[in-house]
Amino acid sequence: MRREDRIVITGIGLTAPNGNSLPEFRQNLLEGRSGVQKFQTRFMGEVLAGVCNFDELRYQKKKEVRRGTRAGSIAVYCANEAIIDSGIDFTALDKSRIGVYTGTTEHGNVETENEVYNISQYNYDTKYWSHHHNPRTVANNPAGEVTLNMGITGPHYAIGAACAAGNLGIIQGVQMLRLREVDLAIAGGVSESIHTFGIFASFKAEGALATHADPTKASRPFDKSRNGIVCSEGGCLYTLERLTDAEQRGAKIYGEIVGYHSNSDAYDYILPEPGRQAECMQAALKKAGLEPGDVDILNTHATATQLGDIQEAKALRTVFPAGSKVRINNTKSYIGHTMGAAGALELTGNLPAFDDGLVHPTINIDEVDPECDLAPLKLVANQPERLEKVEIIVNNSFGMFGINSVLIVRKYQK
Repeated sequence: MRREDRIVITGIGLTAPNGNSLPEFRQNLLEGRSGVQKFQTRFMGEVLAGVCNFDELRYQKKKEVRRGTRAGSIAVYCANEAIIDSGIDFTALDKSRIGVYTGTTEHGNVETENEVYNISQYNYDTKYWSHHHNPRTVANNPAGEVTLNMGITGPHYAIGAACAAGNLGIIQGVQMLRLREVDLAIAGGVSESIHTFGIFASFKAEGALATHADPTKASRPFDKSRNGIVCSEGGCLYTLERLTDAEQRGAKIYGEIVGYHSNSDAYDYILPEPGRQAECMQAALKKAGLEPGDVDILNTHATATQLGDIQEAKALRTVFPAGSKVRINNTKSYIGHTMGAAGALELTGNLPAFDDGLVHPTINIDEVDPECDLAPLKLVANQPERLEKVEIIVNNSFGMFGINSVLIVRKYQK
Protein backbone atom coordinates (compact mmCIF):
# COMPACT_ATOMS: atom_id res chain seq x y z
CA MET A 1 0.00 0.00 0.00
CA ARG A 2 1.19 3.53 -0.77
CA ARG A 3 2.39 5.41 2.30
CA GLU A 4 -0.12 8.19 1.65
CA ASP A 5 -2.95 5.62 1.86
CA ARG A 6 -1.86 4.22 5.21
CA ILE A 7 -4.13 5.48 8.01
CA VAL A 8 -3.07 5.81 11.64
CA ILE A 9 -4.65 6.63 14.99
CA THR A 10 -3.10 9.75 16.52
CA GLY A 11 -5.56 10.79 19.23
CA ILE A 12 -8.09 9.13 21.53
CA GLY A 13 -10.91 10.70 23.53
CA LEU A 14 -13.23 8.54 25.59
CA THR A 15 -15.66 8.28 28.43
CA ALA A 16 -16.51 4.84 29.78
CA PRO A 17 -18.29 3.62 32.92
CA ASN A 18 -14.87 2.98 34.46
CA GLY A 19 -12.77 5.84 33.12
CA ASN A 20 -12.68 9.18 31.31
CA SER A 21 -9.28 8.91 29.65
CA LEU A 22 -7.26 6.11 28.10
CA PRO A 23 -4.74 5.90 31.00
CA GLU A 24 -7.56 5.65 33.57
CA PHE A 25 -9.56 3.21 31.44
CA ARG A 26 -6.55 1.01 30.78
CA GLN A 27 -5.49 0.93 34.42
CA ASN A 28 -8.96 -0.18 35.49
CA LEU A 29 -8.98 -2.91 32.85
CA LEU A 30 -5.66 -4.26 34.08
CA GLU A 31 -6.78 -4.09 37.72
CA GLY A 32 -10.19 -5.70 37.11
CA ARG A 33 -12.34 -2.68 38.08
CA SER A 34 -15.90 -2.80 36.78
CA GLY A 35 -17.95 0.31 36.09
CA VAL A 36 -21.37 -1.34 36.39
CA GLN A 37 -23.71 -0.03 39.10
CA LYS A 38 -27.33 0.13 40.17
CA PHE A 39 -29.35 2.63 38.18
CA GLN A 40 -32.89 3.99 38.50
CA THR A 41 -34.93 4.23 35.32
CA ARG A 42 -38.53 5.29 34.66
CA PHE A 43 -41.23 2.62 34.99
CA MET A 44 -38.70 -0.12 35.78
CA GLY A 45 -37.11 1.08 38.98
CA GLU A 46 -33.69 -0.31 39.75
CA VAL A 47 -31.68 -1.92 36.96
CA LEU A 48 -27.97 -2.51 36.40
CA ALA A 49 -26.11 -0.23 34.01
CA GLY A 50 -22.78 1.22 33.04
CA VAL A 51 -22.95 4.95 33.80
CA CYS A 52 -20.36 7.53 32.71
CA ASN A 53 -19.20 10.31 34.99
CA PHE A 54 -17.48 12.89 32.80
CA ASP A 55 -17.47 16.68 33.02
CA GLU A 56 -20.20 17.83 30.61
CA LEU A 57 -19.20 21.46 31.14
CA ARG A 58 -15.53 21.05 30.24
CA TYR A 59 -16.25 21.90 26.62
CA GLN A 60 -19.89 23.04 26.68
CA LYS A 61 -21.93 25.74 28.35
CA LYS A 62 -24.96 24.86 30.48
CA LYS A 63 -27.31 26.22 27.80
CA GLU A 64 -25.74 23.97 25.18
CA VAL A 65 -26.09 20.91 27.41
CA ARG A 66 -29.77 21.73 28.06
CA ARG A 67 -30.53 22.28 24.39
CA GLY A 68 -28.62 19.26 23.15
CA THR A 69 -28.57 15.57 24.03
CA ARG A 70 -26.63 13.24 26.29
CA ALA A 71 -25.16 11.54 23.21
CA GLY A 72 -24.19 14.94 21.87
CA SER A 73 -22.41 15.85 25.10
CA ILE A 74 -20.57 12.53 25.08
CA ALA A 75 -19.49 13.14 21.47
CA VAL A 76 -18.37 16.72 22.18
CA TYR A 77 -16.33 15.57 25.19
CA CYS A 78 -14.68 12.72 23.29
CA ALA A 79 -13.94 14.78 20.18
CA ASN A 80 -12.27 17.59 22.11
CA GLU A 81 -10.28 15.10 24.20
CA ALA A 82 -9.13 13.31 21.04
CA ILE A 83 -7.94 16.52 19.41
CA ILE A 84 -6.02 17.52 22.54
CA ASP A 85 -4.52 14.04 22.83
CA SER A 86 -3.39 14.14 19.20
CA GLY A 87 -1.24 17.22 19.81
CA ILE A 88 -2.38 18.73 16.52
CA ASP A 89 -2.63 22.51 16.15
CA PHE A 90 -6.39 22.60 15.69
CA THR A 91 -6.54 26.37 15.20
CA ALA A 92 -4.32 26.08 12.12
CA LEU A 93 -6.44 23.42 10.40
CA ASP A 94 -8.80 24.01 7.50
CA LYS A 95 -12.07 23.10 9.25
CA SER A 96 -13.70 22.28 5.90
CA ARG A 97 -11.25 19.39 5.55
CA ILE A 98 -12.25 17.69 8.82
CA GLY A 99 -14.92 14.97 8.84
CA VAL A 100 -16.90 13.71 11.85
CA TYR A 101 -18.27 10.16 11.73
CA THR A 102 -20.10 8.80 14.78
CA GLY A 103 -21.41 5.27 15.00
CA THR A 104 -24.69 4.91 16.89
CA THR A 105 -27.13 2.14 17.69
CA GLU A 106 -30.28 4.21 18.11
CA HIS A 107 -30.75 7.92 18.61
CA GLY A 108 -33.78 9.94 19.63
CA ASN A 109 -35.51 7.31 21.77
CA VAL A 110 -34.47 9.06 24.98
CA GLU A 111 -35.79 12.43 23.87
CA THR A 112 -39.05 11.00 22.52
CA GLU A 113 -39.76 9.07 25.72
CA ASN A 114 -39.06 12.19 27.76
CA GLU A 115 -41.36 14.39 25.68
CA VAL A 116 -44.21 11.85 25.77
CA TYR A 117 -43.83 11.60 29.52
CA ASN A 118 -43.76 15.40 29.88
CA ILE A 119 -46.96 15.99 27.95
CA SER A 120 -48.64 13.17 29.89
CA GLN A 121 -48.41 15.50 32.88
CA TYR A 122 -50.53 18.03 30.92
CA ASN A 123 -53.24 15.71 29.58
CA TYR A 124 -51.16 15.09 26.44
CA ASP A 125 -51.48 18.69 25.27
CA THR A 126 -48.87 18.94 22.49
CA LYS A 127 -48.33 22.65 23.04
CA TYR A 128 -45.97 21.51 25.81
CA TRP A 129 -43.89 19.50 23.34
CA SER A 130 -40.35 20.92 23.12
CA HIS A 131 -39.40 22.90 20.01
CA HIS A 132 -35.91 21.40 20.42
CA HIS A 133 -37.25 17.90 19.74
CA ASN A 134 -36.45 17.68 16.02
CA PRO A 135 -32.73 18.59 16.20
CA ARG A 136 -32.39 16.41 19.28
CA THR A 137 -33.73 13.31 17.57
CA VAL A 138 -32.20 13.34 14.08
CA ALA A 139 -29.66 10.56 13.67
CA ASN A 140 -26.77 12.94 12.94
CA ASN A 141 -27.27 14.82 16.23
CA PRO A 142 -24.10 13.64 18.06
CA ALA A 143 -21.82 14.34 15.08
CA GLY A 144 -23.65 17.59 14.41
CA GLU A 145 -23.17 18.79 17.96
CA VAL A 146 -19.43 18.19 17.54
CA THR A 147 -19.31 20.38 14.43
CA LEU A 148 -21.23 23.18 16.15
CA ASN A 149 -19.02 23.01 19.22
CA MET A 150 -15.72 22.92 17.33
CA GLY A 151 -16.51 25.01 14.27
CA ILE A 152 -15.99 22.11 11.86
CA THR A 153 -17.45 22.74 8.39
CA GLY A 154 -16.52 19.45 6.72
CA PRO A 155 -18.89 16.49 6.39
CA HIS A 156 -20.56 14.91 9.42
CA TYR A 157 -22.99 12.05 9.78
CA ALA A 158 -24.05 9.08 11.85
CA ILE A 159 -23.30 5.47 10.98
CA GLY A 160 -26.34 3.44 12.00
CA ALA A 161 -25.10 -0.12 12.36
CA ALA A 162 -26.52 -1.37 15.65
CA CYS A 163 -23.74 -2.59 17.93
CA ALA A 164 -21.22 -2.79 15.08
CA ALA A 165 -21.44 0.98 14.64
CA GLY A 166 -18.31 1.95 16.61
CA ASN A 167 -16.07 -0.08 14.31
CA LEU A 168 -17.91 1.20 11.25
CA GLY A 169 -17.53 4.82 12.31
CA ILE A 170 -13.77 4.26 12.30
CA ILE A 171 -13.91 2.43 8.98
CA GLN A 172 -15.81 5.35 7.46
CA GLY A 173 -13.09 7.72 8.62
CA VAL A 174 -10.42 5.51 7.03
CA GLN A 175 -12.29 5.41 3.73
CA MET A 176 -12.87 9.17 3.58
CA LEU A 177 -9.17 9.83 4.24
CA ARG A 178 -8.13 7.43 1.48
CA LEU A 179 -10.60 9.07 -0.91
CA ARG A 180 -9.02 12.46 -0.07
CA GLU A 181 -12.43 13.78 0.95
CA VAL A 182 -10.95 14.95 4.28
CA ASP A 183 -7.51 15.46 5.79
CA LEU A 184 -8.49 14.63 9.38
CA ALA A 185 -11.25 12.31 10.57
CA ILE A 186 -12.85 12.33 14.02
CA ALA A 187 -14.39 8.89 14.11
CA GLY A 188 -15.74 6.23 16.45
CA GLY A 189 -18.96 5.65 18.36
CA VAL A 190 -21.23 7.07 21.06
CA SER A 191 -24.21 5.84 23.07
CA GLU A 192 -26.75 7.36 25.46
CA SER A 193 -28.89 4.22 25.54
CA ILE A 194 -29.32 3.83 29.32
CA HIS A 195 -31.43 6.98 29.48
CA THR A 196 -34.31 5.26 27.69
CA PHE A 197 -36.31 2.80 29.75
CA GLY A 198 -37.35 1.07 26.51
CA ILE A 199 -34.01 -0.63 25.97
CA PHE A 200 -34.14 -2.20 29.44
CA ALA A 201 -37.78 -3.21 29.01
CA SER A 202 -37.12 -4.80 25.64
CA PHE A 203 -34.10 -6.81 26.77
CA LYS A 204 -36.05 -7.92 29.84
CA ALA A 205 -38.95 -9.05 27.64
CA GLU A 206 -36.46 -11.11 25.62
CA GLY A 207 -35.07 -12.68 28.80
CA ALA A 208 -31.73 -11.06 27.98
CA LEU A 209 -31.31 -8.40 30.69
CA ALA A 210 -28.55 -9.21 33.18
CA THR A 211 -29.24 -9.48 36.90
CA HIS A 212 -26.85 -10.12 39.78
CA ALA A 213 -26.71 -9.30 43.48
CA ASP A 214 -23.33 -7.65 42.88
CA PRO A 215 -23.56 -5.17 39.95
CA THR A 216 -19.83 -5.46 39.23
CA LYS A 217 -20.27 -9.17 38.51
CA ALA A 218 -23.36 -8.89 36.33
CA SER A 219 -21.62 -8.80 32.94
CA ARG A 220 -20.20 -12.32 32.45
CA PRO A 221 -19.35 -13.12 28.81
CA PHE A 222 -18.61 -16.80 28.18
CA ASP A 223 -19.28 -17.70 31.84
CA LYS A 224 -21.64 -20.58 32.57
CA SER A 225 -23.79 -18.42 34.86
CA ARG A 226 -24.19 -15.47 32.46
CA ASN A 227 -27.78 -14.29 32.16
CA GLY A 228 -27.82 -11.32 29.82
CA ILE A 229 -26.70 -7.87 28.76
CA VAL A 230 -25.76 -4.96 31.00
CA CYS A 231 -26.83 -1.82 29.10
CA SER A 232 -24.30 1.02 29.24
CA GLU A 233 -23.56 4.47 27.92
CA GLY A 234 -20.20 5.69 26.68
CA GLY A 235 -18.19 7.08 23.82
CA CYS A 236 -14.84 6.86 22.08
CA LEU A 237 -13.66 9.00 19.18
CA TYR A 238 -10.31 8.85 17.41
CA THR A 239 -8.38 11.32 15.35
CA LEU A 240 -7.35 9.50 12.19
CA GLU A 241 -4.74 10.82 9.77
CA ARG A 242 -2.80 9.70 6.75
CA LEU A 243 0.54 8.31 7.86
CA THR A 244 2.45 10.87 5.79
CA ASP A 245 0.70 13.76 7.56
CA ALA A 246 1.17 12.24 11.01
CA GLU A 247 4.87 11.58 10.44
CA GLN A 248 5.43 15.04 9.01
CA ARG A 249 4.23 16.69 12.21
CA GLY A 250 5.95 14.14 14.47
CA ALA A 251 2.67 12.82 15.87
CA LYS A 252 2.36 10.11 18.49
CA ILE A 253 0.92 7.08 16.70
CA TYR A 254 -1.19 4.54 18.62
CA GLY A 255 -1.40 2.11 15.71
CA GLU A 256 -2.12 1.68 12.01
CA ILE A 257 -5.47 0.44 10.71
CA VAL A 258 -4.45 -2.27 8.27
CA GLY A 259 -7.64 -4.24 7.69
CA TYR A 260 -11.38 -4.24 8.06
CA HIS A 261 -14.49 -5.91 6.74
CA SER A 262 -18.23 -5.80 7.20
CA ASN A 263 -20.91 -8.22 6.07
CA SER A 264 -24.45 -9.36 6.91
CA ASP A 265 -25.80 -12.65 8.22
CA ALA A 266 -29.14 -12.50 6.37
CA TYR A 267 -30.25 -14.96 9.02
CA ASP A 268 -32.25 -13.52 11.95
CA TYR A 269 -33.31 -10.25 13.57
CA ILE A 270 -31.21 -10.94 16.67
CA LEU A 271 -29.47 -14.32 16.68
CA PRO A 272 -26.01 -14.18 15.07
CA GLU A 273 -24.84 -16.65 12.43
CA PRO A 274 -21.34 -17.97 13.18
CA GLY A 275 -20.52 -18.80 9.57
CA ARG A 276 -20.94 -15.18 8.46
CA GLN A 277 -19.01 -13.93 11.51
CA ALA A 278 -16.15 -16.25 10.61
CA GLU A 279 -16.24 -15.02 7.01
CA CYS A 280 -16.06 -11.43 8.23
CA MET A 281 -12.91 -12.14 10.27
CA GLN A 282 -11.34 -14.07 7.40
CA ALA A 283 -12.04 -11.30 4.89
CA ALA A 284 -10.57 -8.63 7.18
CA LEU A 285 -7.42 -10.72 7.63
CA LYS A 286 -7.12 -11.23 3.86
CA LYS A 287 -7.44 -7.48 3.21
CA ALA A 288 -4.69 -6.87 5.77
CA GLY A 289 -2.44 -9.48 4.15
CA LEU A 290 -2.44 -11.50 7.38
CA GLU A 291 -3.00 -15.09 8.46
CA PRO A 292 -4.89 -16.11 11.63
CA GLY A 293 -1.54 -17.14 13.10
CA ASP A 294 -0.32 -13.54 12.94
CA VAL A 295 -2.90 -12.25 15.43
CA ASP A 296 -1.74 -11.53 18.97
CA ILE A 297 -4.94 -10.21 20.64
CA LEU A 298 -8.58 -10.53 19.64
CA ASN A 299 -11.24 -8.62 21.54
CA THR A 300 -14.57 -10.42 21.31
CA HIS A 301 -17.97 -8.86 20.89
CA ALA A 302 -19.57 -11.33 23.32
CA THR A 303 -22.41 -9.65 25.24
CA ALA A 304 -23.14 -12.37 27.85
CA THR A 305 -26.34 -13.57 26.21
CA GLN A 306 -26.84 -17.31 26.19
CA LEU A 307 -26.90 -17.92 22.45
CA GLY A 308 -24.87 -14.96 21.20
CA ASP A 309 -21.72 -15.97 23.08
CA ILE A 310 -21.99 -19.54 21.84
CA GLN A 311 -22.27 -18.40 18.23
CA GLU A 312 -19.20 -16.18 18.43
CA ALA A 313 -17.23 -18.99 20.08
CA LYS A 314 -18.11 -21.23 17.12
CA ALA A 315 -16.90 -18.54 14.71
CA LEU A 316 -13.61 -18.13 16.57
CA ARG A 317 -12.94 -21.86 16.55
CA THR A 318 -13.56 -21.86 12.78
CA VAL A 319 -11.10 -19.06 12.04
CA PHE A 320 -8.25 -19.84 14.43
CA PRO A 321 -6.68 -23.29 14.21
CA ALA A 322 -5.35 -25.24 17.16
CA GLY A 323 -2.01 -23.89 18.27
CA SER A 324 -2.77 -20.28 17.34
CA LYS A 325 -0.92 -17.78 19.51
CA VAL A 326 -3.93 -15.46 19.69
CA ARG A 327 -5.02 -14.29 23.13
CA ILE A 328 -8.73 -13.62 23.42
CA ASN A 329 -10.33 -11.11 25.78
CA ASN A 330 -13.55 -9.18 26.35
CA THR A 331 -14.16 -5.62 27.59
CA LYS A 332 -17.91 -5.80 28.19
CA SER A 333 -17.20 -7.80 31.34
CA TYR A 334 -16.01 -4.48 32.87
CA ILE A 335 -18.33 -1.89 31.38
CA GLY A 336 -21.35 -3.72 30.02
CA HIS A 337 -22.53 -3.16 26.48
CA THR A 338 -22.00 0.44 25.34
CA MET A 339 -23.93 -0.26 22.15
CA GLY A 340 -22.81 2.15 19.39
CA ALA A 341 -19.63 2.98 21.30
CA ALA A 342 -18.69 -0.65 21.94
CA GLY A 343 -16.39 -1.28 18.97
CA ALA A 344 -14.33 1.87 19.45
CA LEU A 345 -14.08 1.63 23.25
CA GLU A 346 -13.21 -2.05 23.24
CA LEU A 347 -10.47 -1.64 20.64
CA THR A 348 -9.02 1.27 22.61
CA GLY A 349 -8.59 -0.79 25.76
CA ASN A 350 -6.16 -3.09 23.94
CA LEU A 351 -4.07 -0.54 22.03
CA PRO A 352 -1.62 0.13 24.90
CA ALA A 353 -0.59 -3.53 24.63
CA PHE A 354 1.57 -2.54 21.66
CA ASP A 355 3.83 -0.84 24.19
CA ASP A 356 3.46 -2.79 27.44
CA GLY A 357 2.69 -6.28 26.10
CA LEU A 358 -0.15 -6.77 28.59
CA VAL A 359 -3.39 -8.46 27.59
CA HIS A 360 -6.18 -7.26 29.83
CA PRO A 361 -8.35 -10.16 31.00
CA THR A 362 -12.01 -10.96 30.75
CA ILE A 363 -13.32 -10.65 34.32
CA ASN A 364 -16.18 -12.47 36.02
CA ILE A 365 -15.16 -15.86 34.64
CA ASP A 366 -15.85 -18.44 37.33
CA GLU A 367 -16.56 -21.39 35.04
CA VAL A 368 -16.47 -21.20 31.25
CA ASP A 369 -19.63 -22.49 29.60
CA PRO A 370 -18.58 -25.74 27.83
CA GLU A 371 -20.31 -24.48 24.68
CA CYS A 372 -18.15 -21.33 24.82
CA ASP A 373 -14.91 -23.17 25.53
CA LEU A 374 -12.32 -21.84 23.10
CA ALA A 375 -9.63 -24.41 23.92
CA PRO A 376 -7.05 -24.89 22.61
CA LEU A 377 -7.28 -21.13 22.00
CA LYS A 378 -6.44 -19.05 25.06
CA LEU A 379 -9.16 -16.94 26.74
CA VAL A 380 -7.36 -14.58 29.10
CA ALA A 381 -9.45 -14.71 32.26
CA ASN A 382 -9.40 -12.74 35.51
CA GLN A 383 -5.68 -11.89 35.44
CA PRO A 384 -3.65 -9.99 32.80
CA GLU A 385 -1.16 -11.91 30.71
CA ARG A 386 2.14 -10.47 29.46
CA LEU A 387 3.29 -11.34 25.95
CA GLU A 388 6.80 -10.95 24.57
CA LYS A 389 5.43 -8.66 21.89
CA VAL A 390 2.10 -7.50 20.50
CA GLU A 391 1.95 -6.48 16.85
CA ILE A 392 -1.58 -7.31 15.61
CA ILE A 393 -4.91 -6.62 17.35
CA VAL A 394 -8.30 -7.69 15.98
CA ASN A 395 -11.57 -6.19 17.19
CA ASN A 396 -14.91 -7.95 16.65
CA SER A 397 -18.13 -5.96 16.77
CA PHE A 398 -21.47 -7.46 15.74
CA GLY A 399 -25.04 -6.18 15.86
CA MET A 400 -28.74 -6.84 15.36
CA PHE A 401 -29.98 -7.80 11.90
CA GLY A 402 -26.69 -9.64 11.52
CA ILE A 403 -24.41 -6.68 10.83
CA ASN A 404 -20.83 -7.80 11.42
CA SER A 405 -17.66 -5.69 11.53
CA VAL A 406 -14.03 -6.55 12.13
CA LEU A 407 -11.21 -4.04 12.49
CA ILE A 408 -7.48 -4.86 12.50
CA VAL A 409 -4.76 -2.60 13.89
CA ARG A 410 -1.01 -3.12 13.56
CA LYS A 411 1.70 -1.69 15.76
CA TYR A 412 3.18 1.34 14.02
CA GLN A 413 6.11 0.50 11.76
CA LYS A 414 7.87 3.08 9.61
